[in-house]
Amino acid sequence: MTTPACQLYLISPLDVGGDFPEKLEQALAAAPVAAFQFRVKDVTQHEAARLAEPLQAICAAHGTAFIVNDDMALARRIGADGVHLGQGDGDPKEARRLLGPQAQIGITCHNSRHLAMEAGEAGADYVAFGAFFPTSTKAVEHRADPEILTWWQGLFELPCVAIGGITTDNARTLVDAGADFLAVSAGVWAYPGGPAEAVRAFAAILDLRSGG
Repeated sequence: MTTPACQLYLISPLDVGGDFPEKLEQALAAAPVAAFQFRVKDVTQHEAARLAEPLQAICAAHGTAFIVNDDMALARRIGADGVHLGQGDGDPKEARRLLGPQAQIGITCHNSRHLAMEAGEAGADYVAFGAFFPTSTKAVEHRADPEILTWWQGLFELPCVAIGGITTDNARTLVDAGADFLAVSAGVWAYPGGPAEAVRAFAAILDLRSGG
């Protein structure tokens, strides 16, 4: 029985203007990427929708799910594929009501088994654990051990996402522990060889899990 391959889930930097659409195109063209999370802060919903438009089109062209971070109303406004909610960002049941049965709803669960089980009961499509490693993307209040991924996989069918400081150097640990998705931000956008090379490097690591 083969284990389903782990997949890559990209998270945007906070600055998605300028030449970022070109970087996203390069990344998604390099190898399959399951999802892209649009994460911007301190902008109006109108501005966020403007910034999202070209990125959403690039994701659609590559078959990559476009997920909005935190904001259910924005996700609904732009017809996103789903929303990712932190613990203080609203009820997944409300997100489901707003976005419909096909939307992908993810919930941040930090290092908590209890929060993850609650998220599953509330109808989440995936749970996210982390941070597993130090990260400059956001302040880390919770550190997770890879063992939580193994525990989750042993009990539940709901996919789990690993997040926090993931690079090509440490990703294998999380793949082996049972992550269904690796959520990566700086590990791709700040990669020395550029985002396309980073995605290819991650793809090589992920393929090893299924013997590819």
